[in-house]
Amino acid sequence: MWRPLRTKKFYAKISLLLLAVAITSCNTLKRVENDELLIHKNLIVVDSVKIKNEAIETLILQKENTKVLGYPVRLNIYNWAKKNPDSSYQAWLHRKPKREKRLANILSQKQADRLGESYLVKGLSETLKSIGEPPAILDTSLTRRSVERLGAYYRSKGYFNNNTHFEIDSLSKKQRAEVKYKLTLGKPFMIDTVMHRIASTALDSIYELHSESSLVQKGNQIDLEDFSGERERLTNLFRNTGIYNFQESSIYFNFLGDTTKIADDQLISAELNIDNLKTRDDGGETTKEYKVFTFDNVNIYTDFLYDERDKEQQFIRHKGYSIYYRGKLRFKPETLTDAIFFEKDSVYRNIDKLRTYRRINDLNVFRYPTITTVKDSTGNTLTANIYLSARPKYSLGQNVDVTHSNIQQIGIGYSPSLKARNLFGGAENLSLSGRLSVGNSRDPNIVDNKFFNIQEFGADLSLDFPRIWFPFVNTAKLIPGYTLPRTRLSLGYTSQRNVGLDKQTFNTILGYNWKPTDRTRHAIELINVQYVNNVRPEQFFRFYRSSYAQLNDIATDDQDQIDYVTVLPDLFETPEGSTEPRLIIPNGTTGFIEAIQSGRVGATLDNSRRVNQIEERRQRLTENNLITTTNYTFNLNNKTGITDNNYYQFRFKVESAGNILSALSGVIDYGEENGKKEIIDVPFSQYIKTEFDFVKYWDLSRSNVLAFRTFAGIAVPYGNSTNIPFLRSYFAGGPNDNRGWFPYSLGPGKTNALQDFNEANFKLAFNLEYRFPIVGDFKGALFVDAGNIWNVFDDVEDPDAKFNGVSSFKDIALGSGFGIRYDFTYFVFRADIGFKTYNPAEEDSKRWFRDYNFANSVLQIGINYPF
Repeated sequence: MWRPLRTKKFYAKISLLLLAVAITSCNTLKRVENDELLIHKNLIVVDSVKIKNEAIETLILQKENTKVLGYPVRLNIYNWAKKNPDSSYQAWLHRKPKREKRLANILSQKQADRLGESYLVKGLSETLKSIGEPPAILDTSLTRRSVERLGAYYRSKGYFNNNTHFEIDSLSKKQRAEVKYKLTLGKPFMIDTVMHRIASTALDSIYELHSESSLVQKGNQIDLEDFSGERERLTNLFRNTGIYNFQESSIYFNFLGDTTKIADDQLISAELNIDNLKTRDDGGETTKEYKVFTFDNVNIYTDFLYDERDKEQQFIRHKGYSIYYRGKLRFKPETLTDAIFFEKDSVYRNIDKLRTYRRINDLNVFRYPTITTVKDSTGNTLTANIYLSARPKYSLGQNVDVTHSNIQQIGIGYSPSLKARNLFGGAENLSLSGRLSVGNSRDPNIVDNKFFNIQEFGADLSLDFPRIWFPFVNTAKLIPGYTLPRTRLSLGYTSQRNVGLDKQTFNTILGYNWKPTDRTRHAIELINVQYVNNVRPEQFFRFYRSSYAQLNDIATDDQDQIDYVTVLPDLFETPEGSTEPRLIIPNGTTGFIEAIQSGRVGATLDNSRRVNQIEERRQRLTENNLITTTNYTFNLNNKTGITDNNYYQFRFKVESAGNILSALSGVIDYGEENGKKEIIDVPFSQYIKTEFDFVKYWDLSRSNVLAFRTFAGIAVPYGNSTNIPFLRSYFAGGPNDNRGWFPYSLGPGKTNALQDFNEANFKLAFNLEYRFPIVGDFKGALFVDAGNIWNVFDDVEDPDAKFNGVSSFKDIALGSGFGIRYDFTYFVFRADIGFKTYNPAEEDSKRWFRDYNFANSVLQIGINYPF
């Protein structure tokens, strides 16, 4: 049968396709004149091999227009703008004799003249030009300069006799050019011998001791980057071995030999030259031999203010340091001296200066310090002066935020804070912060008639020590001060009203962290205690609606051939405007579960099993939790700066819960119920948990980045626990995980999101994302997410939710999609559309692409990149 509706859709699709083809083929050349060529592609061919290297490609002065998925978006945006909007306006205005006069009568002559400068006429075109990108028209003068740059680059790599030229292919595409840069390198020059001429005897001695670490060695291929790196290495070496005033300009290299002649051996000698120190004064330029300097005095000024620097100060001496102060010394002397890495009679090292800056800033009790070194006029000694200005003893802060979520229509939060610095004179900082938030809930079951019917409040108190505090142990030798050691003791409390089960949470943490290098960080939480008290467990079925729906279906279904509504009428109600009875919350749900489990009423084996599973989950999620853990986290990150897009980061964490309490059970007589030991009538959790998280970035070219992440985590209960607390379990889905599913809606295993919050104790996740620029601060992304959660080594019996070895890998869900991001400099706003590509919850024959459409897509909103 002929269907007109389908015919319209077919023609609409054909029209869109033809429009896309027209835009792609015609609009691209709109600003290209007949005698001009648009650069289609640049190719670099070195010794007949195509080169794909961003560092080399940047030497090309003329790039082809940027493309998004092969399409020149910015070029076509630029082409949409009028070439000369003012001229076009004037031509339109005078095309008809009376048009200008009529326009002047309506607007006035002055406004008619200014209309050509308006945004509507001119501004829009200027905006399109600024967002877009002009066509990359071939300019052979720039091409020749690019050839010269390529030749110079390869000469810097030792190919002194390379030959370069370019070819332009303008025949394959109309008005388009493919520029091919061809290089023949020849044989590279190698280092035959390395000689050195060092004027200073002190430098010569230092160089000889560390010559084996030189980047310029006999037998190496000539590479100017090695020579530059050697200058940097020697500069750092000398400045860290007493030569405080060493100048990198004193170092230079000479090549001994004729690099213009082609010889069979292609060998050349390199000579390292290090001149004496050059200084300039009124008498002209003088030279002095570099010498090793040591510290004679180290002075610390604790209250340095420029407008009071000449006022009289008191001082004390402590461990060879002179500490100056006014009035009363507010800091313990060892707190100050432990932060200074210069010592009397020690050799000057620049790294000590950097570590001192870093350590003083980390104390967070001083403003940015100033460190100067003054040379003795007669000898080789230095005086170090450290000028410090204390921050205010107390500071107040406050923050107000407005939120919106699936729990509340609108929420308003207020967070005041107080900070007390240098509490005990040892740079101990005390922080007290509070939070009060109110909101309007979506839940119709809340009987509170006030507009702001949900509340949450809490407070956190933390005390930071700038050292590793551990009783009876001197940790300074194991973890030195330059690693920025820190101890943190914190207490916290939060309370909720009309939010879920109205939890009250108490927590306390004793933790340590330190950073041996800029790339590594260690963190230990020796004690982390969290107590969760569910104030209204009877609200479970109001909040966990999926569990209620399952229980209500069993109670109102006649497959048991038992009319539970008639047998247990007090457990049901019929809402106004409905004819369908339902279980009353909480008396009806509790009574029905008790009736099934006690055998007071009959049920099929399947329904009885389902009721037991619902009750087990209810008990697990409503029981109070006492979680006492010890954990260790290691972080490694080789990122060199915020613009570095070619790096990796690794995180490893191991956590143990309940072992301390279990060990004390032989001394302390705990209570016990249902085979579990209890403290304050709460069974404590016991488990071991391990996580691995690895992220790798590849900088492809021109702000195109490929990012990959893999995560694996498992938590195994034992001893006093048969499952993992909900707060410590894993979930799948969401803006930072598998974006084809909402948070908590994926898994476990091949189950089909049976609960409101689906969680488990084993998780695998893999993410691959290609990021690319679109226009201005708008970025795009294509992504593929894979992973799932499973139950393993716990009390869950559902085989579809359990991990059963290799066969369970077929239950790894696959999501894919695309995203748009806007870079606000300080943060990135992100919107991603995810599609269920492979859904393990479906039948085997229907898992691929069944819901791969916009109707079943998932919109994920996030801040910053997902990984």
